[in-house]
Amino acid sequence: MRTLYLRIVVTTVIVMILSSVLAFLISNAYYQYSLKPYNDKKLTRMAEDVKTFYEKNQDVSLNHYLKNIGDLGYQIYLADSQGHGDFFGGSFRKKDLDPKIIQSVLDGHVYHGISQFPSKPFITGFFDNALINTIGVPITDGSHNYALFFRPNTELQFGELRIFFALILLLAILISMLFVLVSTRYIVKPIIKLTEATKQIAKGKYNIQLNVKRRDEIGKLANHFSQMAKNLQQLEAMRQEFVSNVSHEIQSPLASIQGFSQTLQTKNLSEKQRQHYLAIIEDEARRMSHLSKQLLTLAALDKEESLLEKRTFDVAAQIKQVIFMTEWGWREKDLAIEMDLPQTLIYADEQLMHQVWTNLILNSIKFTENGGSISLKLRSKDSKYHIEIKDTGIGIAESDLPHIFNRFYKADKARVRKEASSGLGLAITKKIIELHNGQIHVESQLDKGTTFHIFLPKA
Repeated sequence: MRTLYLRIVVTTVIVMILSSVLAFLISNAYYQYSLKPYNDKKLTRMAEDVKTFYEKNQDVSLNHYLKNIGDLGYQIYLADSQGHGDFFGGSFRKKDLDPKIIQSVLDGHVYHGISQFPSKPFITGFFDNALINTIGVPITDGSHNYALFFRPNTELQFGELRIFFALILLLAILISMLFVLVSTRYIVKPIIKLTEATKQIAKGKYNIQLNVKRRDEIGKLANHFSQMAKNLQQLEAMRQEFVSNVSHEIQSPLASIQGFSQTLQTKNLSEKQRQHYLAIIEDEARRMSHLSKQLLTLAALDKEESLLEKRTFDVAAQIKQVIFMTEWGWREKDLAIEMDLPQTLIYADEQLMHQVWTNLILNSIKFTENGGSISLKLRSKDSKYHIEIKDTGIGIAESDLPHIFNRFYKADKARVRKEASSGLGLAITKKIIELHNGQIHVESQLDKGTTFHIFLPKA
């Protein structure tokens, strides 16, 4: 079966057939073990009533009496001691009867052919039109003894009902199959759309609208698929932007190095000019080296494969060490440093966390004007550690805040900053924090400063 539609239809039809067979077997078993003894007793009582009425009213001809009973919807066989027999009412399909049974009834015993009828899986004994499937009672006509075998004529009594129920069953099966065909198409239609959508995604087309308005599992699948396609579209846009940004970031220093290298080849340069150009080339090369290291760091962080080497260390001491290492920066700008860092042991990757504090503190130093201040606080809150790094710098515009953790994003379009930046530092910082199951948030206003809040889980 090549299609899901055909598979569901065939499976449903098979289930219907198996269910019908199983239902018949269960119903048959119920008849054999419960209804058959009840029917035997009921028919025995009816046969005894027929016998009793005649024996009390023997002025009526036995043959005429049995003929009238047979015409009411019964099958009757009357046998005498000489082995002769007459049939009344409906005819039997199978007329074989052991002579021993007839003699037993003539001797005064009741024959329970209904309850003694053999049980078979696909035969409901009540409808089996056989002479052995009867009730036998002795009956006396004056000085003559007879064996009376009695059963209902099911073809006459239930003929129309059997046709009626058979028609209902046939129509139910046909209508069920029709509804299966229609409903299955309704179920499979969104999956067909999903299949076509996957083909479009495979071709690199991510702008897909499924328009599946269902609330079941298939509807959820379609919604998740649409969201996945949207995310892939955004990812592809980010990838292209990433490649464009990398190319731009590399092209700029390469162009500077190429231009100043050509300038150095001229002969009428003074030594001072030559040293100046060489210093620029060195700065641009250092910038390219720093960019490549950050790209490699991001690539390693994205893999997340056995990257973290966690151990327990004092994060307060680590932050103080970063402050000490950057002393030349904040002393040169005459910045006030306020620290409230009690000893706190955390379980994390020490090297990566060192990079987080370095990135954030260098940013605060870089974008805080001379005479400003930087404060660092560490608090333990519930199941988390809260580290706050606050400065009185130039701040970040509200429109830029949602994007500052994006790769290569630079919030300096309206404000020219003195120092160049690759736009990767905060992206790396956020990635490291997330790898430690933490969060980072930022609050900022232009010309009023910026505050970074870092939350790390306790071990």
